[in-house]
Amino acid sequence: MLSIPVIESPDGPNSLRLYNFALLVLALVLAGCMESVTPVILRCPDTPIIHHGDATFYNATGAGACMFDSSKTDLLVGAMNPFDYDGSQICGASVEVTGPKGTVVIRIVDLCPECGEGDIDLSPQAFSQIADTSLGRVPITWFVMAANVTGPILYHFMQASSRYWTAVQIRNSRYPIYSIEYLSPSGGWRNISRAEYNYFIVADGLGPGPYGFRATDIYGHVLTDSSVALTPGGDVPGQAQFPFCGQP
Repeated sequence: MLSIPVIESPDGPNSLRLYNFALLVLALVLAGCMESVTPVILRCPDTPIIHHGDATFYNATGAGACMFDSSKTDLLVGAMNPFDYDGSQICGASVEVTGPKGTVVIRIVDLCPECGEGDIDLSPQAFSQIADTSLGRVPITWFVMAANVTGPILYHFMQASSRYWTAVQIRNSRYPIYSIEYLSPSGGWRNISRAEYNYFIVADGLGPGPYGFRATDIYGHVLTDSSVALTPGGDVPGQAQFPFCGQP
C-alpha cells in the first residue's frame, strides 16, 4: 500500500486538495500496475503426474528440436507436443509411456508441432512396444520419471560457442532442466535465457572462462559447478548428479 504525503501548497487549500487528489489517483494507478509475482514452487510430486493423449510414430533418429546428437543404438525416443514441450523444458526427460499393448520408457529429443496436448510422436521401435504399428495412432498415458543415467551431469557447448557468444545445454541429467545461471564477475548469479532449441544462450558471451554454473532441475534440485572450461562442440563433466526425488 502506498503512503500519500500531505504537502503544504503555497497556492491555498483548494490547490492543496487538488494536488493531494492527483497524488491519490496516481497511487491507485500505480497500485493497479503492480502485479504480485508468485514464485514458481519447484518440488517433487507426491505421486507421478499422469498425462493422457495419443501416440503416433515417425522416422526418429535421436536428433531433433532438442539439439541432441543422432543415434543408431538409442532409438527409444519421442517428440513431444508443443504444450508439454514447454519451450524445450521437457528435452532430455525420461518418460514412461503406456499403450494398449504394454509400456516403454523413452527419452524426449524432439518437438511434434502438429501434436495435440498430451500427444507424443514415438520412434517406430518405441511405438511397437506399446501397440501394433499397423494401428498408426493409439491412446496413451505417460509420466516423467528419473532417467537411468550414471555419472555427473554434462555441460555441452554448441560448436559455435566462443567468449563472445556462448550457448550451453545440460546432458546426462536425471531430470529435465529448469534453469541455468552463471556466476558474474561481480559475484552474483545471473539467469541465462533459454532458446526453443534447448540451449541456454548468452548473446554477448561469457568471456574466456572458466565459468561457474548453477543448474536447477524441474523439481528444485540444485547443482553448482565451478571451473567449467569453454569447450566448443564438447562436453565438460559437472561434479555431481541430481538426487532422486525423496532424497535429501
